Amino acid sequence: MCGIAGYVGRAPLDRERIDAALGLMRHRGPDDRTARTFQTADGRHVALLHARLTIIDFDERSNQPYRVGGTWLSYNGELYNYVEVRKGLEAHGETFATTSDTEVLLRQLVRHGFEGLDGCEGMWAFATYDESSGVVALCRDRFGEKPLYLLRDGDGGLYFGSEVKLLAALSGRPLKPDREHLRRYLVNGYKALYKTRATFFEGVEELRPGIVLELGSGGERERRYWDAAPPDERAEMSYDEAVAGTRERLIRSVELRLRADTPLAFCMSGGIDSLSLIAIAKRVFDYDVHGFTIVNSDERYEEQDMVDHAVAQLQVRHTAIPVDTDRFLPRLRELVHRHDAPLYTITYYAHWLLMQSIHEHGYRVSISGTAADELYSGYYDHHLAYLRDVHPDAELFERSVANWREHIAPIVRNPYLQDPFYLVEDPARREHVYLDAGEFSAMLTRPFTEPFTEADLAGDRLLRNRMLNELFHESVPVILHEDDLNAMSFSIENRSPFLDRDLYEWACSVPTRHLVQRGMAKAVLRDAMRGIVPDKILDNRRKVGFNAPVLDFLDVDDPAVQAELGADSPVWELVRRDAVHELLTQEWLPNSKSKFLFNFLCVKLFLEEHGT
Repeated sequence: MCGIAGYVGRAPLDRERIDAALGLMRHRGPDDRTARTFQTADGRHVALLHARLTIIDFDERSNQPYRVGGTWLSYNGELYNYVEVRKGLEAHGETFATTSDTEVLLRQLVRHGFEGLDGCEGMWAFATYDESSGVVALCRDRFGEKPLYLLRDGDGGLYFGSEVKLLAALSGRPLKPDREHLRRYLVNGYKALYKTRATFFEGVEELRPGIVLELGSGGERERRYWDAAPPDERAEMSYDEAVAGTRERLIRSVELRLRADTPLAFCMSGGIDSLSLIAIAKRVFDYDVHGFTIVNSDERYEEQDMVDHAVAQLQVRHTAIPVDTDRFLPRLRELVHRHDAPLYTITYYAHWLLMQSIHEHGYRVSISGTAADELYSGYYDHHLAYLRDVHPDAELFERSVANWREHIAPIVRNPYLQDPFYLVEDPARREHVYLDAGEFSAMLTRPFTEPFTEADLAGDRLLRNRMLNELFHESVPVILHEDDLNAMSFSIENRSPFLDRDLYEWACSVPTRHLVQRGMAKAVLRDAMRGIVPDKILDNRRKVGFNAPVLDFLDVDDPAVQAELGADSPVWELVRRDAVHELLTQEWLPNSKSKFLFNFLCVKLFLEEHGT
């Protein structure tokens, strides 16, 4: 894991700008920072910048930009199966000068071109420069785990980097906030942010996952090296086969992601996602696991009993981190500055504290359970989509509704999701996603309306389509964005074993009828982990996740806080003062309004830095 940045264009890049960008990359790569500049035969200028966080092969011989022949690589990420890819290359006569995955990736690209990525399992955002052709190529991994931002200038030049602030440093000009995207965030929340190519700055976009962008003398060429279209469900697959295939592939994915020349930490909750990874590491590979948990004081989201049980049963080291609400606004301002964006949810304020603790304990790598819900159906609205999909099977439907009423109805909070026929009657209903959007629109100085949309990724399979939209366009891109920025703030690489191509393709082939059993979400994953994860964890139906009301963090009776919130600010060009004042005077806020107030705070802090 590292940081990259660079430029391709007609004008040379000032050394002062290069040095400024390298300085801003220090947290992403504390071990080495280097830049290389080139000029192509047709007169274009190229710069490749790299900041290194050493994870595999600590020797300086693996510093970047790295060269094989006439091809250079600046690379952020990890090639998890570099051992196997290296053996394949050695069979073709390749010899190696390092033990790093960096050299393996570059030699794979030089020998096989971008088709060679088909044999690579990992996460990456990288830039290559071919001296003979003058072509710069930018590439991002299949699921978008590693970020890569782009900014074009008016003369045909392109700046790129792991963070937005690097684009501003390299271009030498301030970036202008995209107020329409801010309004989208305020009204529709985080699930709306990755349905368009927009970011929080005008003219800045992200390279899409699974894409190679080639920049040569003839212009740009974008092509997809991986098709994310899911395989068809295998109707003949038995439940036992689905379970066995999941178990095998998840164990292999964890095995690959334990590879490092430094110890790994584990993000730990009381749920099956993180505990599946921890239990596999401990019980299958005898890894010395150290788990880190955020302690939530809100009993609606508290799961300490499950964490304590897992620690005792698995015999792992454990560190609990209480949520510190002191200096909330100054800390939030710092986070917004580091992220170059509003925080997407209050969860990532707590996650930042988690990463800080992992760093203080000396770790450079963390493991998290991102995407298990999207692969194996873990959300409450998934259950309603499942009911719609099995509706044609009268016996299965009747049994499933009975299970839902007994096990799920008592614990669902979202009012729209308390009706088991919500999606059976109208599969297009999505009011539960943009909850209270009309009310939030009225709180703006100019109303904002953008109806919910989703891509058609799975035809008439409603549950599968929802899961895939969340994986590629809604929840997972948000999680990956925040995970990267929070982790890299403390020079930590975050790995997500559920984002494994083989596991993804297998999970997509599992028939819908298997995904919920006995009213239990993620049934296939739960049963795949029998004998590895403690039964008490697997049999717990409650979906928790970290959440907290913003008023638990914000003392609105504090005169200093009142002065901060009421001060003149560019945010009042977007949001009505009276609407915010009304929220702040209420003793209690429903969850959706608490989220709006948090979003407002983040937009306020963001515009105070970038909005003048």
